[in-house]
Amino acid sequence: MSAGIDLPVTALRASAYRIPTDQAEADGTLGWKATTMVVVEVDAGNCTGLGYTYADAALLRLIDGTLRRWVEGGDAMSPAQVTEQLWHAVRNVGRSGIAACAISAIDTALWDLKARLLDLPLVTLLGSLRQSVPVYGSGGFTTYRGHQLCDQLGAWAKDDGCHWVKMKIGAEPAQELERIDLALDAIGEASLFVDANGAYTVRGAIALARQMASRDIRWFEEPVSSDDLGGLHRVRAALDMTDTPMDVAAGEYAYTPDDFRHLLERGAVDVLQADLTRCGGVTGFLRAAAMCEAFHVDLSAHCAPALHLSVACAAPRLRHVEWFHDHVRIESMLFEGAPQLQNGRISPDLNNPGHGLQFRRADAQPYMI
Repeated sequence: MSAGIDLPVTALRASAYRIPTDQAEADGTLGWKATTMVVVEVDAGNCTGLGYTYADAALLRLIDGTLRRWVEGGDAMSPAQVTEQLWHAVRNVGRSGIAACAISAIDTALWDLKARLLDLPLVTLLGSLRQSVPVYGSGGFTTYRGHQLCDQLGAWAKDDGCHWVKMKIGAEPAQELERIDLALDAIGEASLFVDANGAYTVRGAIALARQMASRDIRWFEEPVSSDDLGGLHRVRAALDMTDTPMDVAAGEYAYTPDDFRHLLERGAVDVLQADLTRCGGVTGFLRAAAMCEAFHVDLSAHCAPALHLSVACAAPRLRHVEWFHDHVRIESMLFEGAPQLQNGRISPDLNNPGHGLQFRRADAQPYMI
């Protein structure tokens, strides 16, 4: 594959790690006690690019058995070209899910590699539109007792300067408003977002939205399944009738450009979420951003704040990045250069090439699968 390529990718490595949570966690539809991260590294010249995704360790077999041959020997200076070949390679496997997550980690590593080869910060290579990005604190799991919920959300709002914080809902509908009121008391002047992870029916979501309207909730994420585009649209329409500034958000489970297009064409969201660890890496995130601009819809980056930082600074219509408790914790544990939150914002490191992250292999070793 390397014929005629001046700077081919010489090696690809992938490894998986399972990191326990600091306590049991759950949302409206699922509980978990650990997070699996798959790390990808690619080499060219004297540089190594780094990418990762939060997915299943089954990615390792797909990367080694199907994707490796399309990466090694590929043009290190043309990440999108290599990634396009990977999408073709999984045509008969199925693009969404595990395949998309694997491609996402590889694409991100390739962009990091290119930036390092050019000795440029990734945000400079992509074209910066802003010097920093705002984040919203995200956690508030349904397993948290009242004091845990209030302590976490209150710290983000009052200590870290976050203008928005998000909590999980949907596990106990009868207790929902009580938990929401506790959170509102804890966060002061910050705005509250809620995330149902698709736990409600359309009727149930609309009923809750009407109850929340008087509480000035600004964001209702996945009130119904993100597969139910008609249902999302109906919830949006009902919110319009209440004359509330509450936005409907979804998109974290979009894997391909078509997934994003369907959400936008159906008028299913006020804010589109995109996750570069799932939607095709840096290349896929930029395509989602371009569609948001075309449809005049704002974009929010889902989870993995350390990886999203550079591309978020380059994306038009970017509203904010999710400062998700689990991923912030993992990224600070296992990566040198993970961003630090200051006054509700994070900023890229312009003194180092690439996205500025270095994998702490020795620290990750105990969690290796």
